[in-house]
Amino acid sequence: MREFGGTAPTGRGILPGVIIREATRADWPAIWPFLRQIVAAGDTFTWPRDITADEARTWWLKEPPGRTVVAVDADGTVLGTAETHPNQAGPGSHIANAGFMVDPRHSGRGIGRALGEHVIAQARADGYRALQYNAVVATNTRAVGLWKSLGFEIVGTVPEAFRHAELGYVDLLVMYLKL
Repeated sequence: MREFGGTAPTGRGILPGVIIREATRADWPAIWPFLRQIVAAGDTFTWPRDITADEARTWWLKEPPGRTVVAVDADGTVLGTAETHPNQAGPGSHIANAGFMVDPRHSGRGIGRALGEHVIAQARADGYRALQYNAVVATNTRAVGLWKSLGFEIVGTVPEAFRHAELGYVDLLVMYLKL
């Protein structure tokens, strides 16, 4: 049986000048603007493009055993965020799932990689046996490349499962990392 609440990685040292810490409700006003922008773009995330702030907050700020973290710089600016939770209930709860959002104004600084490394370490500490991403948009080549570089493999492709805002129907990838 998996136990939750293992020793959390601090996030310090993963990326100079950036700290990854547990998110609080007070972080939501900093998360919402870039989360809304990313979801509304309709090219990387499977949420409704017109999601409300209240719906998004409920979906993103996880209750235990889920977790939500933020990457912040020295002045406290939220640069990105990630959430983890059991991929399935009951007998499938030993596999984690996660979602990631990096503020586009801070793209290319390694925030996504730092969040990915943190989530992998946290999932191990929490006793998960693997991470499974159910819906990586195949045309999101930066994310696919990042996850592959962190050891994930593509274990399945769901043809035309994502309705991309510009490209129409594109594939979703199922990616997996054994912990």
